[in-house]
Amino acid sequence: MTNLTSLEYIPYIDENGQLPEYLQGKIGVYAIFNQEKILQFVGYSRDVYLSLRQHLVRQVQQCYWVKVQTIERPSRTVLENIENAWITENGSIPLGNGENKEQWTQPINVKTLMTPEEQARYQNPAIDELAQIAILKNVARRIEAEIFQVLETRGLQTQMRFNPKLKEEGLLDLK
Repeated sequence: MTNLTSLEYIPYIDENGQLPEYLQGKIGVYAIFNQEKILQFVGYSRDVYLSLRQHLVRQVQQCYWVKVQTIERPSRTVLENIENAWITENGSIPLGNGENKEQWTQPINVKTLMTPEEQARYQNPAIDELAQIAILKNVARRIEAEIFQVLETRGLQTQMRFNPKLKEEGLLDLK
């Protein structure tokens, strides 16, 4: 097992605006760092690349650097041991593995990101379910546009698409 400190920092978005594509289909443990290289989240996945994509849209301001250790054969025990060792090595539990875990691991719930005006329209007793779905979709589109704006500012060239079906439920998750 490799120590977290001995692994190289990989830019989340490289100079060509791409995510680390060589991690597609790779099984491994990854550590995500913010701009100041402070550890934000440690996770493991059967496809590190897909997980990194999801984390980027969920926590766009926290994903600047990543360190990865891949393994050949999937073993939850091995992956969990590395994850735990890295968190221990860090000296404290990263926010993404503690109180903010849902923000890193679950689809974005746009209901929590509604403006007061959107909340008032959504909670209006005079509207029906279809009108509520329309409001949720519009909020989802607004949040999606904000995320894409930040990614564009950071130079991301990789195409990302959110699952359109989930927007009706007020959730944003990559397809």
